[in-house]
Amino acid sequence: MSNTNTNEPRQAPRRPIIHFQTKDRPYQAQTVLDPPNKQSPFRRKSSSNRWFKNKAQHRLNKGLWTLLILVGFFFIIIVIPGFLAHREASSLSLRQLTTQNPPAVDNMNPSQGQAQVASPNPATDQVSPGASIPAAVEAQSVMIPVYLTKQKEIETIPLEDYVRGVIAAEMPLDYELEALKAQALAARTYIVRRLTEKDYSQVPVADALVTDTTTHQVYYNKSQLEALQGDRANAASKARMDKLNEAVQATRGQILTYSGKPINATFFSTSGGYTENSEDVWPFATPYLKSVSSPWDSTSPRYKETLTIPLNEVARKLGVKSISSIASSRNGIRILEKTTGHRIKTISIGGKIFTGAEVREKLGLKSAQFDWQFKDSSVILTTYGYGHGVGMSQWGANEMAKRGQSADEIVHYYYQGIAISKASNILN
Repeated sequence: MSNTNTNEPRQAPRRPIIHFQTKDRPYQAQTVLDPPNKQSPFRRKSSSNRWFKNKAQHRLNKGLWTLLILVGFFFIIIVIPGFLAHREASSLSLRQLTTQNPPAVDNMNPSQGQAQVASPNPATDQVSPGASIPAAVEAQSVMIPVYLTKQKEIETIPLEDYVRGVIAAEMPLDYELEALKAQALAARTYIVRRLTEKDYSQVPVADALVTDTTTHQVYYNKSQLEALQGDRANAASKARMDKLNEAVQATRGQILTYSGKPINATFFSTSGGYTENSEDVWPFATPYLKSVSSPWDSTSPRYKETLTIPLNEVARKLGVKSISSIASSRNGIRILEKTTGHRIKTISIGGKIFTGAEVREKLGLKSAQFDWQFKDSSVILTTYGYGHGVGMSQWGANEMAKRGQSADEIVHYYYQGIAISKASNILN
C-alpha cells in the first residue's frame, strides 16, 4: 500500500526545457508549454499547412507535364513536318516549271562505255525533233542542281543548259548533227526521268539531283565549255559550238518515252557488232532495250583492243587458285554461254563460273565480248567494242547520221517501240 498522502494537491509534472540559438541571442530557453503565437523554429507545421503545400506541388507538377506534352505536340505537328517540307522544297529548287518533281535514272559516259535512260509517251504526245515547244515551257525553265565533284559545290542551271553540258562531255562535237540530236534526246530523257521519279541515288549531298561524273551523266560547266571551245575566232571551233547549240535547240523540251513514261535511255561508246538485251547485262528485262545489229561500229577506233595480263594476276583478280592453259582442264578457260549480242554470258575460269560482265569489271576490260590466247606465263585478251552494250551505240549513231538518217530514226532504231514526247506533259 502506498504511503503517499492522497489529500495533498497533485503538482503538474515538470516540462523539459529546450535550449536553442537565435540570430539575436546566443541561447534562449523555452518550455514546450510556450504559447503557440511565439514562433519557435522547432515548432512542427500543422497538417493543414502540409496539405496545402502538397496540393500546390501537385498542381505545379501537373502544369509542367501539361507544358511538356504541348511542346511535344508542337514539334510533332509543326516543327518536324515544317523541317521536312523545307528540305524537300530546297531539293526541288530544280523545278521552276508549273510543278517541281525529281526523278531517277542510271546512265554513264560514252567514252566509258556506259549507258543512260529513256522512256514512253502517248500517241497524242508525240512530236518530231525540231518541233516548236509551247511558249510557257520555254519561258519557265526547269532548274537542275548538279553536284560538281572536284569543286565540291552545287551548281543549279536550267534544264537545256544542263543538256548542252552533257552532250559536250559525252559525245565528240565532231560527230554529225543528227547524232548530237540523238544524244540530246537521251541526255534530256535521263534527267527528266530522275526528276519525275524523284531519284537522288548516288548523290553525296542532300540538295543535288545528279553529279557531273559517269555515276550519272558527265557534265561540263560553263568554264569547261569555254576551255573546250578554245579560240572563239577559230572557224572550226565556232562551227562545233554552233552545232552543239543547234542540237540542243532543235530537240528543246523533247524526251523519249515508252507507255507514256521517260525511258531508261542507256548508251555506250561502241558495240562489237550488236547491242545487248538489257536482261543479258542487268537483272531486269526492258522491252525497248533489245539487241539490234550495229555493223557500223567495226570502223570505230575503239572496236578492238588487246591487253596482256600475267596469269597469276588474272587468278588473283578473279579469286581463283590457278588457271590452266588447257581448255579441257578443270582450271582452264571455257565459254559456257553467249548472249544474243554475241558477248560472253557465262564463262568458267580456274574452276569457277563468272558472268562476262563480272570478268570485264574485275579485269578492267573494255567489253564483255572477248577472246584470249596464252603466251608464256601471260594471257593475251582481245576485246571487241567499248561499254556495256545496252541501248544506243554512239559510234553507230554517228555512222547512221553520216548515211543520211535523222535523230528520230536513230533513237527509234536503238530504242525499240519508243516515242518522242514533250517533257512538259511529263513534268506537269
